[in-house]
Amino acid sequence: MVLRRSLAVAGAAGVVGLSFVGLVAVGTYAASGPAPAGTAALAPGTVPAAYQGLIQKWGTLCPELSPPLLAAQLYQESGFDPTAVSPAKAYGIAQFIPATWASHGVDGNGDGNRDIWDPADAIPSAASYDCALARDTRGVPGDRVANMLAAYNAGPYAVISNGGVPPYAETQGYVRRIRSLAASFTAAAGPVGYSAQAAGAIYFAQGKLGTPYLWGGEGLPSQGGRFDCSGLTQAAYATVGIRLPRVANDQWYAGGHPARDQLRPGDLVFFAHDLNDPRTIHHVGIYVGGGYMINAPHTGAVIRYDRIDTPDYIGATRVTSGGAAALPARGRDGTIANGSGAPAGPPASS
Repeated sequence: MVLRRSLAVAGAAGVVGLSFVGLVAVGTYAASGPAPAGTAALAPGTVPAAYQGLIQKWGTLCPELSPPLLAAQLYQESGFDPTAVSPAKAYGIAQFIPATWASHGVDGNGDGNRDIWDPADAIPSAASYDCALARDTRGVPGDRVANMLAAYNAGPYAVISNGGVPPYAETQGYVRRIRSLAASFTAAAGPVGYSAQAAGAIYFAQGKLGTPYLWGGEGLPSQGGRFDCSGLTQAAYATVGIRLPRVANDQWYAGGHPARDQLRPGDLVFFAHDLNDPRTIHHVGIYVGGGYMINAPHTGAVIRYDRIDTPDYIGATRVTSGGAAALPARGRDGTIANGSGAPAGPPASS
């Protein structure tokens, strides 16, 4: 049994004399290797502060689990929404169905009540269930983390009988997505690797300078070729073969998170109402160097350069094709299209 089934920023700034070639050629960093499961810490700003301690603590419950891996599963399930309900009647932040909760739910906060809706119980239960699956499949050849995730999706018998990750497209895709998504939640042990697609994304955005802003704009002919903030970033990266989600607080998870002093042209830069909660991200731009971004700021403005160093700057994402492909899809109503029946957070498009 698996946990689920069915699975205006910155003040006005004038156009800045920036050398495109010079910015993109600033230099590159070598990608840092992934930390072993169980040892990796959460990247700052990737998990709502209310759940960070729980995920960091329970994500080390067994060697096969890590806090970023647990965070990736919770985000995939509910977008960190503790009120989520799926059409398959899976409930809460970890999307337990009642039968699985009955056998694997734990009283994580020690209050004498196993509450499927309480993240203080549901997050420890998700970790405990992962580790139970890891124990069930520990004798199976191959990668133990992959086997645990496959058992989460397809059940331990499928992993045991196939001698590893079973040849099911859904299960193999789930393992791949969660491991890729976990990289976005992982604190970098060193500088984040450079994105080869950055130059093309900047080139597209520069070509749109001076275009009037349009809320909900995706650059369609029916919209007069206008964009909002996340519509611009989505379109820019689409030109280099990377499909980003539509809204800014989903784009936040499309890759690793470089520190402010490690920013490189092409990084997406984000702004939030609450710097302790990435669900409140409300704006995104494309970093071009020198402390500036190209962005579609707000109604009445045009696509332009603005400074990124404002009080609501929450951080940056270095987009990768694997990171973008791993993200859960949203339905037209804003819900995560993996069974969650409630929005994972407010639509974040300025």
